[in-house]
Amino acid sequence: MDNIHYISSEILSLETLQEIISQDKKLALSDESIESIEKCRLYLDTKMASQKTPIYGINTGFGSLCNVIISNDNLSKLQENLVKSHACGTGEEVPHDIVKIMLLLKIQSLSYGNSGVQLITIQRLVDFYNNDVLPIIYNQGSLGASGDLAPLAHLSLPLIGEGEVYFDGFRQPANKVLEKFGWEPIALQSKEGLALLNGTQFMSSYGCYILLKAMKYSYFADVIAAISLEGFDGRIEPFNELIHYVRPHKGQITTAKRMTELLEGSQIIAQPKQHVQDPYSFRCIPQVHGASKDTIDYVKKVFKTEINSVTDNPNIFVGEDLIISGGNFHGQPLALALDFLAIALSELGSISERRTYQLISGLRGLPAFLVDNPGLNSGFMIPQYTAASIASQNKQLATPASVDSIVSSNGQEDHVSMGANAATKCLRIMDNLERILAIELMNASQAIEFRRPLNSSDFIEMFLKSYREEVPFVKEDRILHYDIEKSITFLNSFLVNLEE
Repeated sequence: MDNIHYISSEILSLETLQEIISQDKKLALSDESIESIEKCRLYLDTKMASQKTPIYGINTGFGSLCNVIISNDNLSKLQENLVKSHACGTGEEVPHDIVKIMLLLKIQSLSYGNSGVQLITIQRLVDFYNNDVLPIIYNQGSLGASGDLAPLAHLSLPLIGEGEVYFDGFRQPANKVLEKFGWEPIALQSKEGLALLNGTQFMSSYGCYILLKAMKYSYFADVIAAISLEGFDGRIEPFNELIHYVRPHKGQITTAKRMTELLEGSQIIAQPKQHVQDPYSFRCIPQVHGASKDTIDYVKKVFKTEINSVTDNPNIFVGEDLIISGGNFHGQPLALALDFLAIALSELGSISERRTYQLISGLRGLPAFLVDNPGLNSGFMIPQYTAASIASQNKQLATPASVDSIVSSNGQEDHVSMGANAATKCLRIMDNLERILAIELMNASQAIEFRRPLNSSDFIEMFLKSYREEVPFVKEDRILHYDIEKSITFLNSFLVNLEE
């Protein structure tokens, strides 16, 4: 029972989401959710038995076809046609980890009893999640406004025995997997296709995945910056709490405190310095890293609200006897937040690359390019090129997607969020940041060896000892691509307690 997460109206936090993923918990619908789902479906069936007037998406066409009335005899076919016709995704396949989050978040959103889906439909999504039956979804096709229509159509296709899934180690037709489990395709009822396709679960899943990684790499940015500071023989004064309490941004204070703790007991930081000040990329670590932390905190709040929301249309309110068509599927809150997050992550990479540049510049007693016998050895000359290239790409990717909009559906959907594009490029920035920080770690760990026999703090020495088991000191030129890859693997495998 401990390894089951029950879908309910209880707030789903990012921390809970991380726990579900990391502990590989199974999902189950709570009694509360089952009651809400069945109550709403019964209400809708009763309503449609006598309904003569049009209700958008239930007995009408979709988008600009909203004024076309559909007979009750064709309501099930209408929903099936919707799912098939909207499965127009293209591009790269969505990573499996994100697809799994999409399943979870779609189950959560449909469980509140405002969407009118059948219990069997949601239960089948739970079955997909619990058995790692992952629909093949593509990362291009959503405008992030009428919900993530194309990606969610691909998510929904296997419910009706269509499309493809990744299961048991390879990609295969969904109907074959349904047969293996003895599952009959779902006969979608009125509104169900629309409930499945309307929603922000593509954007939300990307955002949650990126945030969980961003929190970890925000921490790594501090740790690696501290190692760089030691390698550069930097000063401790910029992290004095007095400076930060007179400009009390939360992230700035948190970063300064962490840097102080990371460097506590270091012989290197305690030795007399020849220089009065450090360059901004070292001296302003609390201000720059802190601003990114504050951005991550803001974006977390946006996504916490979103993943505990109903985002399909129309919404059904059983107690009020109302079915209301609105716009909860519009991704504007997420688009703006994802663009903000992209900029914040890009900046962590930008300042990291600058520290790498300082470390290889032959300053403060360090050899040029951090290698003995420079000239014969190029040392760490070219990893900085790589970091600079990636940091520059991040700046290009950080151009906001949310400022764009393209009219669709014959003008009915005349403003869109482009939140899906914001989501996919934010993931690219996150992955790029991981590479930039890995390169800084390579340089910082190399530089600190030239400060021996002095030691850094106990924590940093422990961290470096673990790292050196994967990536040894560079005595003479070797293929550094492998060191970069090993550094990335090391960071990904290093366990971090993210609780502040």
